[in-house]
This record gives sequence, C-alpha cells and structure tokens, in this order.
Amino acid sequence: MAERKPAKRAAQQSAKRTSANGKTSKGFSAEEKAAMKERARELKAEAAKADGETELLAAIAKMQEPDRTMAKNLHSLIKAAAPALAPKTWYGMPAYTKDGNIICFFQNAGKFKARYQTLGFTDKAKLDDGAMWPNSYALMKLTADDEARIRALVKKAVS
Repeated sequence: MAERKPAKRAAQQSAKRTSANGKTSKGFSAEEKAAMKERARELKAEAAKADGETELLAAIAKMQEPDRTMAKNLHSLIKAAAPALAPKTWYGMPAYTKDGNIICFFQNAGKFKARYQTLGFTDKAKLDDGAMWPNSYALMKLTADDEARIRALVKKAVS
C-alpha cells in the first residue's frame, strides 16, 4: 500500500490561514501567545489548589506603572464592594469569580500595548439593562465619582 504523503502536506499547508481579503494570517501575536501560556499556567495552578489572591497580587506586582497602581486600587475597590468574589488571575489578568465563574477582570494597558486600562465584565455579571449595555470600561484615572460607579457596578454584577 502506498503512503499518503500528499494528505500530510495538505494538512501542513492548510495551517496557513487566508482572510476574506486574500491576505495570509501570521497567527497569534506574541502578546496573545503569552496570554495563552499564562492561562495554561493558571489552569495548572488551579488544579494544584493555588491561592488565587496570591497569584493575583503577583500578577499586579509584575505590572509597570501606572497599570500597577490602577490594579491595586481596583483590587481594593472590588474586594470592599463584593467580598464574596474570589480573586484569581485569568489569562494573566486580575479577575474575580463567583461560583467558579469570572464576573469581572482588569486588563492593564501594557499587556496589549493599549492606550488605556480596562475594567471588563463577563456575561456572568448581572449588568443587563434593556437590549444593550456596556460590559467594558476604559480607565485613565480614578476619581471619587469613578470609584463610586465601579462599586455600584460590581455590587450589581454579583446581585
């Protein structure tokens, strides 16, 4: 019987992706690859019953300024607003869970070379407000009004 080498070559060639505009995709960016590696490490740590808050604080400590300060402030706000949320990391980002589901997370600007930090909420957060509502917020700095709004959002998200 003859080997099916052409099928193997076809499989190797099909790994390249072509978009609708005909350009070949180069795959995941270095930042996306790093986030996936962090998530794999997190899953291993969860399996070993690692302390989520220790992981979260270590992730914050690795951040550059001003991301680190923003993450520390949000961590304090979220813990005070919803003590039932369990801190952990999610794709290397600080996140907070309820019943094993991610409710909200902080994405630092430096992670993906973005212009601003982001406070995001997943579909498990109870923020529904009609047919359309925001689930992610750009953060440049925190004023007293911003802090009050975040506290209210987090409390609503876990209600």
